[in-house]
Amino acid sequence: MSWIAIIALAAGTYAFRVAGPVLRDRISVSEQVKRYLTLAAVALLAALIGTAALLDGTHFVGIARPAGVLVGAVLAWRKAPFVVVVVAAALTAALLRVAGVE
Repeated sequence: MSWIAIIALAAGTYAFRVAGPVLRDRISVSEQVKRYLTLAAVALLAALIGTAALLDGTHFVGIARPAGVLVGAVLAWRKAPFVVVVVAAALTAALLRVAGVE
């Protein structure tokens, strides 16, 4: 039964991927709808980042991880190189954990 579900999901995913280029010229979307879709994507990404940064399952992770995410977000906003963003965020969280701040 699980192979049938996997094949059905794979076929559905492929159909959605093909539908974009095939239907691009046939369907027109207003500028307002495009704007709302962009805003919805940003809101979804922010929600994913928020839940990943603040929760482990259903439990609050403490201060160290959100502080690291905040440092990384500020550096990314300031257009720091990606490696610097990742290392600074990880270092911030690690140092706070070593200092006993959970």
